[in-house]
Amino acid sequence: MSQEPPSLFEPDDVGRPLADRLRPESLEDVIGQDHLLGDDAPIGRMVAERRLVSMVLWGPPGCGKTTIARLLAERTNLVFESVSATFSGVAELRKVFQAAAKRREIGQGTMLFVDEIHRFNRAQQDSFLPYVEDGTVVLVGATTENPSFELNSALLSRCQVFVLKRLDEEALTTLIKRAEETTERELPLDAQARHALVAMADGDGRYLLNLIEQLQTVSGTLDTSGLVDLVQQRAPIYDKAQEGHYNLISALHKSMRGSDPDASLYWLARMLEGGEDPLYIARRLVRFANEDIAIADPQAIQQALAAWDVFERLGSPEGELAIAQAVVYLATAPKSIAVYRGFNAAKKLAKQTGSLMPPANILNAPTKLMKNLGYGEGYEYDPDRPGGAFPVRTTFPRAWNRRRCTDTPATVTSTSSRSV
Repeated sequence: MSQEPPSLFEPDDVGRPLADRLRPESLEDVIGQDHLLGDDAPIGRMVAERRLVSMVLWGPPGCGKTTIARLLAERTNLVFESVSATFSGVAELRKVFQAAAKRREIGQGTMLFVDEIHRFNRAQQDSFLPYVEDGTVVLVGATTENPSFELNSALLSRCQVFVLKRLDEEALTTLIKRAEETTERELPLDAQARHALVAMADGDGRYLLNLIEQLQTVSGTLDTSGLVDLVQQRAPIYDKAQEGHYNLISALHKSMRGSDPDASLYWLARMLEGGEDPLYIARRLVRFANEDIAIADPQAIQQALAAWDVFERLGSPEGELAIAQAVVYLATAPKSIAVYRGFNAAKKLAKQTGSLMPPANILNAPTKLMKNLGYGEGYEYDPDRPGGAFPVRTTFPRAWNRRRCTDTPATVTSTSSRSV
């Protein structure tokens, strides 16, 4: 039976990208964001009341930000205007605002969706303020970057920030099933390869659908090895200059502080896999050794410096093993922040006391006048005092110490006599 050619006046779905063909047609079809779109969730309640406020949708790529904005406009009968901060400027925004003002006169509202809103500079962001303030537009901005860093405070104060989640394994599996139903064909993958495909997507639904399209022409069944040979794994999301950088170094620091070597090695590997400069990590390890370990294990700083030196001598990848060794050493070392807190307290006191003179008895008196003024009077040379040459034991207050699995104060023993 011959197949009729597609009509010139009807869309040819076969030629459309799979991601576009599977774009949800209702909010109920959106997956992975029930914490925002459910009946009792913040955006879900707004939709039920048919009253939207300006908002910023912050989430990783491929989690549905653009789709959610379109569906919100449809559900609340708002005209959907879309611009991209990558290509648009103030002149184009002005036209949108003027059109929205005219619609408002006849009782029609407008949603302005701004993709990559973090790419607008401060002056461009300020141009939104009067129109958001008086309700000319309901602004919905989409960003993959932390709004706290990228959007000015005036705009943030007029918008609610909603955090979208990366799609988990369950959501991505649902997306695979929808793709198979739409294409009327099961993926040519065995069970393990299907799990590998989900892992390759790394939480990005759009990327997953693009991978599925690459599999449409495959005959036979692929195992994991065959899948890897056919498609490329998505590069990890990691921006060395933005929030991902600070989040992962924070995770590494806190894992070492919590004495968890396994987690510490994982976060180290994540940073190196994302392209972080190993020397930056080495510098942070030195800081950690001084701040969190210090006198609890004086060798910690030597281990951190040695790792830094080894990497500079060997480079990558051989030198990364030295950094990993230092991470494990620091994670398993005893912890003390006595010096850190003590020094901070001393600096605070130094600012408060200003030019306070030291006690006269601990000052040198090289002149007769200074002796007459009491400089050095009553000072005892410590090594000449009874027991002065023996080890001195210093006990730090319990509140100064950060040690695990003990309620007793840390002690430090010095075998050297004190000097002038």
